[in-house]
Amino acid sequence: MTVPNLSVTLANTVAPSSAVMVQEVGGELVLLDLASEQYFGLDPVGTRIWKLLGTHGNLQTVRDCIHAEFDAPLPQIEHDLLALVQQLVAAGLVTVQ
Repeated sequence: MTVPNLSVTLANTVAPSSAVMVQEVGGELVLLDLASEQYFGLDPVGTRIWKLLGTHGNLQTVRDCIHAEFDAPLPQIEHDLLALVQQLVAAGLVTVQ
């Protein structure tokens, strides 16, 4: 599946795709894209981001929540969040508005 090169910013709202099955295993998530039948694993921080995407969607809100919960510099959190979301978009696991 080819995904257009989409520039994701904190102004975007992101939602998990309805074609993704999610299973939690030992505090981490395994995502299955039903369309491509490919698996995608998330570590504990990625798992928390995924859950926040499902609750809030707005990337700035997600960034702020992660910053409040984890001991990391805000620029690093923003960079890592946007990189993860870009990977999720490329894998067809989320939609961006």
